[in-house]
Amino acid sequence: MTFLEVIIYIMKDKLKEIYSSENFKETGHELVELLAKYISDSEKQDIPVNNYMEPNEQLEYWRNYKLDDKNPITLFQDIIEKSIHIHNPKYIGHQVSAPAPLAALSNLFTALMNNSMAIYEMGPASTAIEKAVVEEISNKIGYGEKGDGYITSGGTLANLTALLAARAVIVKSDIWETGYNEKLAVMVSEEAHYCVDRACRIMGFGTDGIIKIPVGDKFTMKTELLGEYFAKAEKEEIRVIAVVGSAPSTSTGMHDDLEAIAEFCSEKKLWFHIDGAHGGGAIYSKKYKHLLKGIEKADSVVIDAHKMLMMPSLMTFLMFKNKMDSYATFSQKAQYLWESSDEEEWYNMAKRTFECTKQMMGVKFYTLLKVYGEEVFNQFVTNQYDLGQELARLAKMRNNIQLATEPESNIVCFRYFEPKFSNQELNQRNSYIRSKILRKGDFYIVQTLLNDLVYMRATIMNPLTTSLIFEELLDEVEKLGCEKTS
Repeated sequence: MTFLEVIIYIMKDKLKEIYSSENFKETGHELVELLAKYISDSEKQDIPVNNYMEPNEQLEYWRNYKLDDKNPITLFQDIIEKSIHIHNPKYIGHQVSAPAPLAALSNLFTALMNNSMAIYEMGPASTAIEKAVVEEISNKIGYGEKGDGYITSGGTLANLTALLAARAVIVKSDIWETGYNEKLAVMVSEEAHYCVDRACRIMGFGTDGIIKIPVGDKFTMKTELLGEYFAKAEKEEIRVIAVVGSAPSTSTGMHDDLEAIAEFCSEKKLWFHIDGAHGGGAIYSKKYKHLLKGIEKADSVVIDAHKMLMMPSLMTFLMFKNKMDSYATFSQKAQYLWESSDEEEWYNMAKRTFECTKQMMGVKFYTLLKVYGEEVFNQFVTNQYDLGQELARLAKMRNNIQLATEPESNIVCFRYFEPKFSNQELNQRNSYIRSKILRKGDFYIVQTLLNDLVYMRATIMNPLTTSLIFEELLDEVEKLGCEKTS
Protein backbone atom coordinates (compact mmCIF):
# COMPACT_ATOMS: atom_id res chain seq x y z
CA MET A 1 0.00 0.00 0.00
CA THR A 2 1.40 3.39 -0.98
CA PHE A 3 1.74 6.28 1.44
CA LEU A 4 -1.16 8.10 -0.25
CA GLU A 5 -3.36 5.00 0.01
CA VAL A 6 -2.53 4.75 3.73
CA ILE A 7 -3.54 8.41 4.24
CA ILE A 8 -6.82 7.89 2.37
CA TYR A 9 -7.53 4.73 4.39
CA ILE A 10 -6.92 6.59 7.66
CA MET A 11 -9.17 9.46 6.54
CA LYS A 12 -11.97 7.10 5.60
CA ASP A 13 -11.58 5.31 8.92
CA LYS A 14 -11.91 8.65 10.75
CA LEU A 15 -15.04 9.53 8.76
CA LYS A 16 -16.56 6.16 9.63
CA GLU A 17 -15.91 6.95 13.28
CA ILE A 18 -17.49 10.41 12.96
CA TYR A 19 -20.63 9.07 11.27
CA SER A 20 -20.96 5.94 13.40
CA SER A 21 -24.50 5.44 14.70
CA GLU A 22 -23.11 3.64 17.75
CA ASN A 23 -20.85 6.56 18.61
CA PHE A 24 -23.79 8.91 18.14
CA LYS A 25 -25.98 6.83 20.45
CA GLU A 26 -23.32 6.62 23.15
CA THR A 27 -22.43 10.32 23.03
CA GLY A 28 -26.08 11.28 22.72
CA HIS A 29 -27.01 9.41 25.90
CA GLU A 30 -24.16 11.10 27.76
CA LEU A 31 -25.16 14.52 26.42
CA VAL A 32 -28.80 14.11 27.46
CA GLU A 33 -27.63 13.06 30.94
CA LEU A 34 -25.41 16.15 31.11
CA LEU A 35 -28.20 18.50 29.99
CA ALA A 36 -30.72 16.87 32.33
CA LYS A 37 -28.32 17.55 35.20
CA TYR A 38 -27.87 21.13 33.96
CA ILE A 39 -31.66 21.66 34.02
CA SER A 40 -31.98 20.03 37.44
CA ASP A 41 -29.11 22.05 38.92
CA SER A 42 -30.52 25.24 37.40
CA GLU A 43 -34.00 24.65 38.77
CA LYS A 44 -32.59 23.95 42.25
CA GLN A 45 -30.27 26.97 41.87
CA ASP A 46 -27.30 24.78 42.73
CA ILE A 47 -25.29 26.64 40.13
CA PRO A 48 -25.03 30.42 39.67
CA VAL A 49 -26.78 32.09 36.77
CA ASN A 50 -23.46 33.32 35.48
CA ASN A 51 -19.78 32.64 36.17
CA TYR A 52 -18.76 36.03 34.87
CA MET A 53 -15.45 36.52 33.07
CA GLU A 54 -14.24 39.68 31.37
CA PRO A 55 -14.35 39.44 27.55
CA ASN A 56 -10.61 39.18 27.03
CA GLU A 57 -10.28 36.65 29.84
CA GLN A 58 -13.00 34.50 28.27
CA LEU A 59 -11.31 34.77 24.87
CA GLU A 60 -7.95 33.72 26.23
CA TYR A 61 -9.49 30.74 27.98
CA TRP A 62 -10.92 29.37 24.73
CA ARG A 63 -7.88 30.30 22.65
CA ASN A 64 -5.73 28.15 24.91
CA TYR A 65 -8.28 25.45 25.62
CA LYS A 66 -7.05 21.87 25.39
CA LEU A 67 -9.37 18.86 25.27
CA ASP A 68 -6.96 16.30 26.67
CA ASP A 69 -9.35 13.36 26.80
CA LYS A 70 -10.87 14.13 23.36
CA ASN A 71 -14.27 13.58 24.93
CA PRO A 72 -16.92 16.00 23.59
CA ILE A 73 -18.87 15.71 26.87
CA THR A 74 -15.92 17.29 28.68
CA LEU A 75 -16.04 20.17 26.20
CA PHE A 76 -19.80 20.58 26.62
CA GLN A 77 -19.43 20.59 30.40
CA ASP A 78 -16.80 23.32 30.21
CA ILE A 79 -19.04 25.40 27.91
CA ILE A 80 -21.92 25.08 30.39
CA GLU A 81 -19.71 26.37 33.18
CA LYS A 82 -18.73 29.43 31.15
CA SER A 83 -22.24 30.21 29.85
CA ILE A 84 -25.38 31.98 31.08
CA HIS A 85 -27.74 29.48 32.70
CA ILE A 86 -31.06 30.55 31.25
CA HIS A 87 -32.98 27.72 32.94
CA ASN A 88 -32.03 29.11 36.34
CA PRO A 89 -35.13 30.89 37.75
CA LYS A 90 -32.86 33.77 38.78
CA TYR A 91 -32.16 34.48 35.12
CA ILE A 92 -34.32 37.59 34.64
CA GLY A 93 -32.30 39.15 31.87
CA HIS A 94 -32.71 39.40 28.13
CA GLN A 95 -35.74 38.37 26.11
CA VAL A 96 -34.57 34.85 25.41
CA SER A 97 -36.76 31.93 26.37
CA ALA A 98 -35.77 29.15 28.70
CA PRO A 99 -36.70 26.72 25.92
CA ALA A 100 -39.02 23.82 26.61
CA PRO A 101 -36.83 20.69 26.77
CA LEU A 102 -39.01 18.94 24.18
CA ALA A 103 -38.51 21.88 21.82
CA ALA A 104 -34.76 21.56 22.37
CA LEU A 105 -34.91 17.85 21.56
CA SER A 106 -36.85 18.73 18.42
CA ASN A 107 -34.01 21.10 17.59
CA LEU A 108 -31.54 18.21 17.88
CA PHE A 109 -33.78 16.13 15.64
CA THR A 110 -34.06 18.77 12.92
CA ALA A 111 -30.32 19.52 13.10
CA LEU A 112 -29.53 15.90 12.26
CA MET A 113 -32.24 15.62 9.58
CA ASN A 114 -30.96 18.90 8.08
CA ASN A 115 -33.58 19.16 5.32
CA SER A 116 -33.18 22.52 3.60
CA MET A 117 -36.38 24.29 2.59
CA ALA A 118 -35.55 26.46 -0.40
CA ILE A 119 -37.91 24.39 -2.50
CA TYR A 120 -40.43 21.71 -1.60
CA GLU A 121 -38.44 18.72 -2.81
CA MET A 122 -35.55 19.65 -0.47
CA GLY A 123 -37.73 19.44 2.66
CA PRO A 124 -41.20 18.07 1.90
CA ALA A 125 -42.36 17.19 5.43
CA SER A 126 -40.93 20.30 7.10
CA THR A 127 -42.31 22.59 4.37
CA ALA A 128 -45.84 21.21 4.80
CA ILE A 129 -45.51 21.32 8.60
CA GLU A 130 -44.45 24.98 8.45
CA LYS A 131 -47.49 25.78 6.31
CA ALA A 132 -49.78 24.09 8.85
CA VAL A 133 -48.15 26.02 11.72
CA VAL A 134 -48.42 29.32 9.85
CA GLU A 135 -52.13 28.69 9.26
CA GLU A 136 -52.50 28.15 13.01
CA ILE A 137 -50.83 31.51 13.75
CA SER A 138 -52.87 33.26 11.05
CA ASN A 139 -56.07 32.08 12.72
CA LYS A 140 -54.89 33.17 16.18
CA ILE A 141 -54.04 36.66 14.88
CA GLY A 142 -57.45 36.92 13.23
CA TYR A 143 -56.33 36.87 9.60
CA GLY A 144 -57.96 33.53 8.87
CA GLU A 145 -57.63 31.94 5.43
CA LYS A 146 -56.76 35.25 3.75
CA GLY A 147 -53.54 35.52 5.73
CA ASP A 148 -50.24 33.75 5.20
CA GLY A 149 -46.59 34.00 6.09
CA TYR A 150 -43.55 31.94 6.94
CA ILE A 151 -40.96 31.30 9.60
CA THR A 152 -37.60 33.03 9.44
CA SER A 153 -34.45 33.44 11.52
CA GLY A 154 -35.09 36.21 13.99
CA GLY A 155 -37.08 39.42 14.43
CA THR A 156 -34.44 41.65 12.84
CA LEU A 157 -34.60 39.74 9.56
CA ALA A 158 -38.40 39.49 9.77
CA ASN A 159 -38.89 43.23 10.35
CA LEU A 160 -36.59 44.06 7.43
CA THR A 161 -38.47 41.64 5.16
CA ALA A 162 -41.84 43.09 6.20
CA LEU A 163 -40.71 46.63 5.41
CA LEU A 164 -39.33 45.52 2.06
CA ALA A 165 -42.75 44.04 1.32
CA ALA A 166 -44.35 47.31 2.40
CA ARG A 167 -42.12 49.23 0.01
CA ALA A 168 -42.98 46.90 -2.86
CA VAL A 169 -46.73 47.08 -2.23
CA ILE A 170 -47.09 50.79 -1.40
CA VAL A 171 -44.66 52.33 -3.89
CA LYS A 172 -46.07 50.21 -6.75
CA SER A 173 -43.02 50.47 -8.98
CA ASP A 174 -40.41 47.93 -10.00
CA ILE A 175 -37.88 48.97 -7.38
CA TRP A 176 -36.15 45.59 -7.68
CA GLU A 177 -35.17 46.39 -11.27
CA THR A 178 -35.06 50.20 -11.46
CA GLY A 179 -34.39 51.37 -7.91
CA TYR A 180 -36.14 54.52 -6.68
CA ASN A 181 -35.48 58.23 -6.70
CA GLU A 182 -38.01 59.64 -4.23
CA LYS A 183 -37.32 59.95 -0.51
CA LEU A 184 -39.13 57.22 1.43
CA ALA A 185 -39.71 56.95 5.17
CA VAL A 186 -41.23 54.88 7.95
CA MET A 187 -42.80 56.29 11.12
CA VAL A 188 -42.09 54.50 14.38
CA SER A 189 -42.05 55.12 18.12
CA GLU A 190 -38.81 56.51 19.54
CA GLU A 191 -38.90 53.53 21.93
CA ALA A 192 -39.06 50.98 19.09
CA HIS A 193 -36.41 48.27 18.76
CA TYR A 194 -33.25 49.46 17.03
CA CYS A 195 -33.67 46.86 14.26
CA VAL A 196 -36.43 49.01 12.69
CA ASP A 197 -33.99 51.91 12.40
CA ARG A 198 -31.38 49.52 11.03
CA ALA A 199 -33.82 48.11 8.46
CA CYS A 200 -34.62 51.59 7.14
CA ARG A 201 -30.93 52.37 6.75
CA ILE A 202 -30.27 49.06 5.01
CA MET A 203 -33.08 49.93 2.60
CA GLY A 204 -31.32 53.20 1.79
CA PHE A 205 -33.82 55.54 3.46
CA GLY A 206 -31.14 57.38 5.42
CA THR A 207 -31.64 59.36 8.63
CA ASP A 208 -34.59 61.29 7.19
CA GLY A 209 -36.27 57.98 6.41
CA ILE A 210 -36.74 57.08 10.08
CA ILE A 211 -39.37 59.40 11.53
CA LYS A 212 -39.46 58.80 15.28
CA ILE A 213 -42.68 59.68 17.04
CA PRO A 214 -42.30 60.85 20.67
CA VAL A 215 -43.65 58.73 23.52
CA GLY A 216 -45.71 59.75 26.52
CA ASP A 217 -45.34 59.06 30.22
CA LYS A 218 -46.02 55.35 29.69
CA PHE A 219 -43.34 55.13 26.97
CA THR A 220 -45.91 54.42 24.24
CA MET A 221 -46.22 56.23 20.93
CA LYS A 222 -48.15 59.51 20.99
CA THR A 223 -50.42 58.46 18.14
CA GLU A 224 -52.10 61.88 18.20
CA LEU A 225 -48.86 63.24 16.69
CA LEU A 226 -48.89 60.96 13.65
CA GLY A 227 -50.79 63.46 11.51
CA GLU A 228 -48.45 66.30 12.42
CA TYR A 229 -45.30 64.31 11.60
CA PHE A 230 -46.87 62.95 8.42
CA ALA A 231 -47.70 66.49 7.22
CA LYS A 232 -44.17 67.67 8.02
CA ALA A 233 -42.72 64.80 5.96
CA GLU A 234 -44.97 65.64 3.02
CA LYS A 235 -43.88 69.28 3.18
CA GLU A 236 -40.25 68.12 3.02
CA GLU A 237 -41.14 65.88 0.02
CA ILE A 238 -40.56 62.69 2.01
CA ARG A 239 -43.02 59.92 1.22
CA VAL A 240 -44.10 57.91 4.26
CA ILE A 241 -44.91 54.32 3.30
CA ALA A 242 -45.51 52.65 6.67
CA VAL A 243 -46.08 53.04 10.39
CA VAL A 244 -44.61 50.49 12.81
CA GLY A 245 -46.36 49.75 16.09
CA SER A 246 -44.51 48.12 18.99
CA ALA A 247 -46.22 45.25 20.80
CA PRO A 248 -44.45 45.79 23.08
CA SER A 249 -41.35 47.99 23.00
CA THR A 250 -38.15 46.22 23.98
CA SER A 251 -36.98 48.59 26.70
CA THR A 252 -40.18 48.89 28.70
CA GLY A 253 -42.58 46.16 27.55
CA MET A 254 -45.30 48.73 26.86
CA HIS A 255 -47.73 48.44 23.93
CA ASP A 256 -48.51 51.12 21.38
CA ASP A 257 -52.16 51.85 20.58
CA LEU A 258 -52.49 49.48 17.64
CA GLU A 259 -56.07 50.46 16.80
CA ALA A 260 -55.19 54.15 16.56
CA ILE A 261 -52.25 53.35 14.27
CA ALA A 262 -54.46 51.10 12.14
CA GLU A 263 -57.02 53.88 11.72
CA PHE A 264 -54.33 56.38 10.71
CA CYS A 265 -52.77 53.97 8.21
CA SER A 266 -56.16 53.21 6.69
CA GLU A 267 -56.88 56.93 6.28
CA LYS A 268 -53.51 57.71 4.69
CA LYS A 269 -53.27 54.42 2.73
CA LEU A 270 -50.07 53.39 4.50
CA TRP A 271 -48.73 49.96 5.40
CA PHE A 272 -49.32 49.05 9.05
CA HIS A 273 -46.64 46.80 10.51
CA ILE A 274 -46.53 45.45 14.06
CA ASP A 275 -43.24 44.49 15.68
CA GLY A 276 -44.68 41.93 18.08
CA ALA A 277 -41.37 40.11 18.40
CA HIS A 278 -41.67 39.93 22.17
CA GLY A 279 -45.37 40.24 22.92
CA GLY A 280 -46.99 38.73 19.84
CA GLY A 281 -47.16 35.40 21.64
CA ALA A 282 -49.97 36.91 23.74
CA ILE A 283 -52.35 35.93 20.92
CA TYR A 284 -52.53 32.69 22.94
CA SER A 285 -53.21 34.34 26.32
CA LYS A 286 -56.87 34.52 27.28
CA LYS A 287 -56.00 37.06 29.98
CA TYR A 288 -53.60 39.34 28.09
CA LYS A 289 -54.64 39.11 24.43
CA HIS A 290 -56.43 42.44 24.86
CA LEU A 291 -52.99 44.10 24.79
CA LEU A 292 -52.89 43.21 21.08
CA LYS A 293 -56.28 44.71 20.26
CA GLY A 294 -56.16 45.71 16.60
CA ILE A 295 -53.48 43.20 15.61
CA GLU A 296 -55.79 41.70 12.97
CA LYS A 297 -55.80 45.08 11.17
CA ALA A 298 -52.05 45.09 10.57
CA ASP A 299 -50.71 44.37 7.09
CA SER A 300 -47.83 42.43 8.63
CA VAL A 301 -46.86 41.12 12.07
CA VAL A 302 -43.63 39.74 13.51
CA ILE A 303 -43.70 37.25 16.42
CA ASP A 304 -40.55 35.68 17.90
CA ALA A 305 -41.31 32.13 19.02
CA HIS A 306 -37.94 32.03 20.81
CA LYS A 307 -39.15 34.75 23.17
CA MET A 308 -42.61 34.02 24.54
CA LEU A 309 -43.46 30.68 22.90
CA MET A 310 -40.73 28.56 24.54
CA MET A 311 -38.73 27.80 21.38
CA PRO A 312 -34.92 27.66 21.09
CA SER A 313 -33.38 30.53 19.13
CA LEU A 314 -33.95 31.50 16.39
CA MET A 315 -37.55 31.17 15.22
CA THR A 316 -39.74 34.03 14.05
CA PHE A 317 -43.17 34.16 12.45
CA LEU A 318 -43.58 36.80 9.74
CA MET A 319 -47.28 37.05 8.97
CA PHE A 320 -49.21 38.96 6.29
CA LYS A 321 -52.90 39.89 6.29
CA ASN A 322 -52.99 39.42 2.51
CA LYS A 323 -51.28 36.18 1.54
CA MET A 324 -50.13 37.57 -1.82
CA ASP A 325 -48.15 40.28 0.00
CA SER A 326 -45.91 37.53 1.38
CA TYR A 327 -44.53 37.18 -2.16
CA ALA A 328 -44.00 40.91 -2.66
CA THR A 329 -40.47 41.26 -1.34
CA PHE A 330 -38.60 39.23 -3.94
CA SER A 331 -39.04 38.56 -7.63
CA GLN A 332 -35.65 37.13 -8.51
CA LYS A 333 -35.38 34.46 -11.16
CA ALA A 334 -33.64 31.26 -10.15
CA GLN A 335 -34.74 28.75 -12.71
CA TYR A 336 -32.44 26.05 -11.45
CA LEU A 337 -34.55 25.99 -8.27
CA TRP A 338 -38.09 25.93 -9.64
CA GLU A 339 -39.99 25.43 -12.83
CA SER A 340 -41.97 28.20 -14.52
CA SER A 341 -45.41 28.70 -12.99
CA ASP A 342 -48.28 31.13 -13.36
CA GLU A 343 -49.08 30.75 -9.65
CA GLU A 344 -47.16 31.66 -6.51
CA GLU A 345 -46.32 28.37 -4.82
CA TRP A 346 -46.42 28.43 -1.02
CA TYR A 347 -44.16 25.38 -0.98
CA ASN A 348 -41.17 27.05 -2.68
CA MET A 349 -39.92 29.13 0.24
CA ALA A 350 -36.98 30.76 -1.54
CA LYS A 351 -39.46 32.82 -3.55
CA ARG A 352 -40.49 34.62 -0.39
CA THR A 353 -37.60 34.63 2.08
CA PHE A 354 -34.04 35.89 2.34
CA GLU A 355 -32.99 32.40 3.30
CA CYS A 356 -32.36 29.72 0.75
CA THR A 357 -30.99 27.06 3.07
CA LYS A 358 -33.65 27.36 5.76
CA GLN A 359 -33.82 25.34 8.95
CA MET A 360 -36.76 23.07 9.80
CA MET A 361 -37.96 25.58 12.40
CA GLY A 362 -41.66 24.79 12.20
CA VAL A 363 -41.08 21.25 13.44
CA LYS A 364 -40.13 22.51 16.92
CA PHE A 365 -43.35 24.48 17.37
CA TYR A 366 -45.44 21.76 15.74
CA THR A 367 -44.06 19.15 18.15
CA LEU A 368 -44.96 21.16 21.24
CA LEU A 369 -48.37 22.00 19.80
CA LYS A 370 -49.21 18.38 19.01
CA VAL A 371 -47.92 16.95 22.28
CA TYR A 372 -49.26 19.58 24.72
CA GLY A 373 -51.89 21.52 22.76
CA GLU A 374 -52.18 25.29 22.40
CA GLU A 375 -53.25 25.66 26.05
CA VAL A 376 -49.58 25.36 27.06
CA PHE A 377 -48.85 28.65 25.23
CA ASN A 378 -51.73 30.34 27.04
CA GLN A 379 -50.35 29.12 30.37
CA PHE A 380 -46.79 30.20 29.63
CA VAL A 381 -47.54 33.75 28.44
CA THR A 382 -50.15 34.35 31.13
CA ASN A 383 -47.85 33.07 33.88
CA GLN A 384 -44.93 35.24 32.78
CA TYR A 385 -47.06 38.38 32.48
CA ASP A 386 -48.59 37.66 35.89
CA LEU A 387 -45.06 37.45 37.31
CA GLY A 388 -44.36 40.87 35.82
CA GLN A 389 -47.29 42.26 37.80
CA GLU A 390 -46.02 40.51 40.92
CA LEU A 391 -42.52 41.96 40.64
CA ALA A 392 -44.00 45.44 40.19
CA ARG A 393 -46.22 44.94 43.26
CA LEU A 394 -43.27 43.96 45.41
CA ALA A 395 -41.12 46.79 44.05
CA LYS A 396 -43.74 49.39 45.00
CA MET A 397 -43.63 48.18 48.60
CA ARG A 398 -39.97 49.25 48.86
CA ASN A 399 -39.05 52.82 49.84
CA ASN A 400 -35.87 52.75 47.80
CA ILE A 401 -37.20 51.12 44.62
CA GLN A 402 -38.90 53.19 41.91
CA LEU A 403 -40.76 51.83 38.87
CA ALA A 404 -40.38 53.47 35.48
CA THR A 405 -44.03 52.70 34.77
CA GLU A 406 -46.68 50.13 35.63
CA PRO A 407 -45.74 47.08 33.52
CA GLU A 408 -48.03 45.56 30.90
CA SER A 409 -45.97 42.44 30.26
CA ASN A 410 -43.13 40.44 31.80
CA ILE A 411 -40.70 43.32 31.30
CA VAL A 412 -40.31 45.45 34.43
CA CYS A 413 -38.08 48.53 34.70
CA PHE A 414 -37.09 49.79 38.14
CA ARG A 415 -34.25 51.65 39.80
CA TYR A 416 -32.70 52.23 43.18
CA PHE A 417 -33.84 55.63 44.40
CA GLU A 418 -33.00 58.03 47.20
CA PRO A 419 -34.26 61.64 47.11
CA LYS A 420 -30.95 62.99 48.38
CA PHE A 421 -29.14 61.93 45.21
CA SER A 422 -29.16 63.84 41.91
CA ASN A 423 -30.19 62.02 38.74
CA GLN A 424 -26.53 61.79 37.73
CA GLU A 425 -25.65 60.22 41.07
CA LEU A 426 -28.61 57.84 40.80
CA ASN A 427 -27.51 56.81 37.31
CA GLN A 428 -24.03 56.02 38.59
CA ARG A 429 -25.44 54.12 41.56
CA ASN A 430 -27.83 52.03 39.46
CA SER A 431 -25.12 51.19 36.94
CA TYR A 432 -22.91 50.17 39.84
CA ILE A 433 -25.65 47.94 41.31
CA ARG A 434 -26.27 46.19 38.02
CA SER A 435 -22.54 45.68 37.41
CA LYS A 436 -22.08 44.14 40.85
CA ILE A 437 -25.06 41.81 40.32
CA LEU A 438 -23.69 40.71 36.94
CA ARG A 439 -20.26 39.89 38.31
CA LYS A 440 -21.51 38.20 41.45
CA GLY A 441 -23.61 35.86 39.31
CA ASP A 442 -26.49 35.02 41.67
CA PHE A 443 -28.93 36.90 39.42
CA TYR A 444 -28.87 38.10 35.85
CA ILE A 445 -30.65 41.35 35.00
CA VAL A 446 -29.87 44.06 32.44
CA GLN A 447 -30.19 47.83 32.37
CA THR A 448 -31.75 50.38 30.06
CA LEU A 449 -31.86 54.16 29.64
CA LEU A 450 -35.27 55.89 29.82
CA ASN A 451 -35.49 59.68 29.60
CA ASP A 452 -31.74 59.76 30.31
CA LEU A 453 -32.25 57.83 33.53
CA VAL A 454 -30.64 54.43 34.16
CA TYR A 455 -33.09 51.70 35.10
CA MET A 456 -32.58 48.03 35.79
CA ARG A 457 -34.70 45.90 33.49
CA ALA A 458 -36.00 42.48 34.45
CA THR A 459 -37.53 40.23 31.81
CA ILE A 460 -39.10 37.18 33.43
CA MET A 461 -38.60 34.32 30.97
CA ASN A 462 -38.59 31.30 33.26
CA PRO A 463 -41.90 29.86 34.53
CA LEU A 464 -40.15 28.63 37.70
CA THR A 465 -39.23 32.15 38.85
CA THR A 466 -41.04 32.97 42.11
CA SER A 467 -42.02 35.86 44.37
CA LEU A 468 -39.32 34.73 46.81
CA ILE A 469 -36.70 35.23 44.09
CA PHE A 470 -38.04 38.73 43.43
CA GLU A 471 -37.74 39.53 47.15
CA GLU A 472 -34.14 38.29 47.16
CA LEU A 473 -33.33 40.39 44.10
CA LEU A 474 -34.86 43.56 45.55
CA ASP A 475 -33.03 42.93 48.84
CA GLU A 476 -29.78 42.71 46.89
CA VAL A 477 -30.52 45.91 44.97
CA GLU A 478 -31.22 47.83 48.19
CA LYS A 479 -28.15 46.39 49.89
CA LEU A 480 -25.86 47.35 47.01
CA GLY A 481 -27.53 50.75 46.78
CA CYS A 482 -26.27 51.56 50.26
CA GLU A 483 -22.65 50.77 49.34
CA LYS A 484 -20.17 53.43 48.41
CA THR A 485 -19.67 53.43 44.64
CA SER A 486 -16.17 54.90 44.65
